[in-house]
Amino acid sequence: MEGRPLNPEPPAGPRGARDRPARIVPLQPAHEGQWRALWQAYLDFYEAALAPEVTDGLWAALVSGDAVRRGFGATIGDALVGFALVVVHPATWSLAPTAYLEDLFVRPDARKQGVGRALIEAIVAEGRAQGWTSLYWHTKAGNRAARALYDRFTSADDFVRYRLTLGG
Repeated sequence: MEGRPLNPEPPAGPRGARDRPARIVPLQPAHEGQWRALWQAYLDFYEAALAPEVTDGLWAALVSGDAVRRGFGATIGDALVGFALVVVHPATWSLAPTAYLEDLFVRPDARKQGVGRALIEAIVAEGRAQGWTSLYWHTKAGNRAARALYDRFTSADDFVRYRLTLGG
């Protein structure tokens, strides 16, 4: 993934920043301040709180070239307007790895502009290029906006998620 753009540079022209498509890039150290603000807004949306060292460790992994935790950023101009975080891991039903889209967030003022779609498309393209067997994710049943986006890519399956907190 390195530092290369994952989708083409948006064309220059007279359109306003609100109308420009997002450019998808690997998260870089220069994005840290903007990413942390988006990350906190994401955590607030899910009414979640994390210890600062968890966020610090995540950020370090995202910008270190970690092959397991991958960070994708959506930029419009110099502004980071969204991100997606992917965990690539071995699969039990394939020799190829699979990927879990664990987190996706777009700044409220940048929604309904194709940013979320562009993030997922870039992840799909990266997965195909890297030979992942699949990409999966979940969201809250009542998150209609996210589900409308996700339904454009695939339909929800009939699996139910169980979660047992173990500590750590």
